[in-house]
Amino acid sequence: MSRRAWLLVAVTLTAVCIGAVAAAGTGAATEPVLVVTDDDGEELLVTPVEAGTEVTVVYTHSVEKTPVYDVYEVRNGTLVMTRMEFSSYGAGLPSTVPVTEKRGRYVYYPPERSYDPLRVTTGFVANHDLVVGDDQYDLAERADGGTVEIRVETRLNTPW
Repeated sequence: MSRRAWLLVAVTLTAVCIGAVAAAGTGAATEPVLVVTDDDGEELLVTPVEAGTEVTVVYTHSVEKTPVYDVYEVRNGTLVMTRMEFSSYGAGLPSTVPVTEKRGRYVYYPPERSYDPLRVTTGFVANHDLVVGDDQYDLAERADGGTVEIRVETRLNTPW
């Protein structure tokens, strides 16, 4: 490697180290964020979350034409499914497990399972939405009807 190339490497590494020290020195904090990416890895959504935040995938059942809610909770940097809510039985919905009835809807509490990442194949017929806390996003539109990965990451604190 030429002397000039070595100098460039040294300057680059010095800049990276100074940046890291400056970030640490200013008390730069990290925060958990929910990140939605498409099949190409392009970020479609990044939004802050915290432990206990509910993340819900909402879609219309293809046969029953009723809404289904797959509800997850942010726990230890992953998504844990806490329940599924639906209005009528149909293909792909729990029918051989105990469910509870609340406010005219069925609620299934699955065994605890973490997802990292959670993969969702969206569609315009099912009209997938993503609800994060109090905010709702048109997931099918953002993904152009494709598959997405949803995960919790820790990133440097940024102004939203």
